[in-house]
Amino acid sequence: MTGTEISSDGLDPRRKRLLFRSWHRGIREMDLVLGHFAVAQIAVLSDAELGVYERLLELPDQQVFEW
Repeated sequence: MTGTEISSDGLDPRRKRLLFRSWHRGIREMDLVLGHFAVAQIAVLSDAELGVYERLLELPDQQVFEW
């Protein structure tokens, strides 16, 4: 599964942007981990949780990958 196979229909612009960013990190391993997470959870995350996820996506790939 890749980000291009995911439908963002019905998502608000913020969630669409986060879904896209989740699949386009730069390191393929991060794309897979965060992309699959976003597919499973992006529609049900609260506004506060979306804020935390946005901050996570702002971190450098290497830092998140090391976690």
